[in-house]
Amino acid sequence: MNRRTIVYGSLAAIAIALILYFSLRHTENDGHNHGEETTEAKPKEQAPVKEVELNEAQYKASGIELGTFAMKNLSEVVNANGYTKLPPQNQADVSVHVTGIVKSINVIEGQSVKKGQVLATIESPEFAKLQEAYLTSKSNLEFLTLEYERQKTLSEENVNSKKVFQKTKAEFEMEKARLSSLRQQLAVLNLSGSNSPSSVMPILAPISGYITEINIKIGSNAEVGKPLLSIVDNSQLHVDLLVYEKDLQKVKPGQNIRFVLTNQDNTEISGKVFNVGKAFENETKSVAVHADIANKSQTLIPGMYVNALIDVGAKDVQALPVEAVIKAEGREFIFILEEGHEEASHDKEEGHSHEDGHAHEEAGKMFHFQRIEVKTGTSQLGFVQVSVLQKIDADAKIVLKGAYYIQSHLLKSEGGGGHQH
Repeated sequence: MNRRTIVYGSLAAIAIALILYFSLRHTENDGHNHGEETTEAKPKEQAPVKEVELNEAQYKASGIELGTFAMKNLSEVVNANGYTKLPPQNQADVSVHVTGIVKSINVIEGQSVKKGQVLATIESPEFAKLQEAYLTSKSNLEFLTLEYERQKTLSEENVNSKKVFQKTKAEFEMEKARLSSLRQQLAVLNLSGSNSPSSVMPILAPISGYITEINIKIGSNAEVGKPLLSIVDNSQLHVDLLVYEKDLQKVKPGQNIRFVLTNQDNTEISGKVFNVGKAFENETKSVAVHADIANKSQTLIPGMYVNALIDVGAKDVQALPVEAVIKAEGREFIFILEEGHEEASHDKEEGHSHEDGHAHEEAGKMFHFQRIEVKTGTSQLGFVQVSVLQKIDADAKIVLKGAYYIQSHLLKSEGGGGHQH
C-alpha cells in the first residue's frame, strides 16, 4: 500500500512539473514583449482618419457649402479700418430760390429718381408775375427791334438826327438785356415762358439717385436756403481707410485692397487705392487712403464701417474661411467630400426586406465626408492660412461651411454609425 502511494505521488509530481514547464515556456515565447511595451516611449501618432456619413436630407438641412482653397495674401498687408463714403458731387440737397407753399409731393423716401424728374410743386403768385413780366418784355422788345431798324435806316439817310437814333438804340439794348435776365430767372425756377402764366413751380431732381430725406409736407412753407429733400447717388461710392503713420510709406496708389463690412456678413469686397491723403485726420495721427470699390453692390450705403487689408506685397498662400477649420482633440481639422459614394436606400441592401423588423428611412443619396488634419497660420478678414498634414487630391471638395455640423454628427455617431479607419 505504501509503495503504491509513493508511485502515485511521484506521477502526480511529474505531471505538475510538466504543466508548469510548458506554461512558463508559453509565457516567455508568445511573441509579446510586455517589458518593452511599458518602458519604450511611443512617437506621437497622427490623428486617425474618421469618416462621417450624411443622408441627403441631413446634407440639405445643414447648409453645407463646398469649395477649394483660395490663394490669399495674408502676411504682406497693412491692416486698416474705415468707412464707405460718397464724394460731394454725388449728394444733393433740393431747395428753392423763391418762397412758396408746397402744393404736391410726388416721391417718398428710398425712391429712385432720375435727373430732371418732378419731385414736388410749390405755388406762389410771384411766379405768375415773373412770367407776366417776361411776356411784357418780350412784346416790348419786338416793337423796339422794329423801331431800332427804322431809326437806323433814317439815320443813315440823314433824315432824322443822331440823337433820336441813339435813344432808340439804348431803349432797344436795355429791353433786350431785361428780357435775357427774365428768361434766366424763369429757367432757374423751372418755369416756362409760354403765353399762359402759371403760379405753380415744379421742383426737379438735380441728380439721379435715391431720396434719403423729405423735410416738407403739403401746405408747408418752402423757404429759401432750407433743404426740402435730399438725394444720394451711390454709384460712385468709395472707401476711406485710416492708415497710421508707421504704415504710410508702404501704401501707394494702384495697390489692391480687400475688405469686409464690420456689421454684415463676411462677404469679401475688392477695390484699388486711387489716392493717399496728404494731411493727418484731426488728432488721430492717421491719413485717409481713398480706394475705389471694384465689385459694387446695391447693399452698400455711405457710412458703413469696414475692416480692410491693403496688399503691399504679393505672397499668396492657401487659405480657407475660418469656419471651415474645426478644433478637436487638441488638433485642427477640415472635412472633404469623398467622391463616388452614392448608395442605394436601406431596402436595397443585400438580403434585406421590410419584414426584418428594422425602421426604414428613405436614405437616397449618401454623402461621405473624411476628416483631414491641418495646421493653420495667419488669419485675416475671415480667412486663415491652412497647411494640409495628410495627402488629398488637388481638386478635393472641401467643406467651407457646415464643418461644425459634420463634427457634431461625428461625435454623436462614434461607436455607432461612424466609420473609423
